[in-house]
Amino acid sequence: MRGDSDIIAPRAHLPGGPARLIAVISDTHLPRGRRRLPEGCLERLREAELILHAGDVLDTGTLTELEALGPPMLAVHGNVDTVELRERLPATRAVEIDGVRLGMIHDAGPAQGRLERLRRRFPDAHAVVFGHSHIPLHEESADGFQIFNPGSPTDRRRQPHHTMGLGRMRDGRIAFELVRLD
Repeated sequence: MRGDSDIIAPRAHLPGGPARLIAVISDTHLPRGRRRLPEGCLERLREAELILHAGDVLDTGTLTELEALGPPMLAVHGNVDTVELRERLPATRAVEIDGVRLGMIHDAGPAQGRLERLRRRFPDAHAVVFGHSHIPLHEESADGFQIFNPGSPTDRRRQPHHTMGLGRMRDGRIAFELVRLD
């Protein structure tokens, strides 16, 4: 996998114990006017053990505010992020948590062939998290490789709801869930 690589140390727990909770957001585009993260999103971010942000944070002030929520946060830069933020964040990232390898990228390209294209881009990953389109998406191949776009908690565009994602990790697997925030 290209880009920065992070290994999150496994938490000591009994086999079959509680799942690790990861909050997944993208395309927050903050600050912009009176737009804010919904309280339901903030609650889930604070409860998570790790936050993944798939780009378009917008500026370093917002990144700092998100990092202050408590859980560690890993992010990639997006196409509307400031130059300063683009210098601070990688375009792609590889994350390993309890043996589960996740790829991160902002723009996953056209819908046609996306699953296989992301598999080629991140050949060692079990799943890839991405954003850019603001369209929530979860696809899984026959062999278990997954791609997940959490949509946007602040800018739903043509989507019916503001959304974010949760990932629950247990026994070397991750299960994604889309969360409607309104």
